[in-house]
Amino acid sequence: MEMNECCRTKVRSEKELKDLLNRLSRIEGQVRGIRRMLEGDAYCIDIINQVSAANCALNSFTKVLLASHIRTCVTEDVREGNSDKVDELVNVLQKLMK
Repeated sequence: MEMNECCRTKVRSEKELKDLLNRLSRIEGQVRGIRRMLEGDAYCIDIINQVSAANCALNSFTKVLLASHIRTCVTEDVREGNSDKVDELVNVLQKLMK
């Protein structure tokens, strides 16, 4: 783990931030809906279908965030001759593909 990892930040455009927050809000709503379904004794398959939809939404969120990271953070560091971000990217991709 990089020493300053806990303190790293990323400035995002207002549009990007709004898009990501909207996506997360929808995912939070889906998860709350799944909880209500469970509490309401919904049929197992119906709950599983909603869990699948929430997983897809979270994967989509991850893809958007990862694409932004590659286009900005990784690209900028590579241009500056720093390949640490490439190693970091490889590690995170390996985690995502488990």
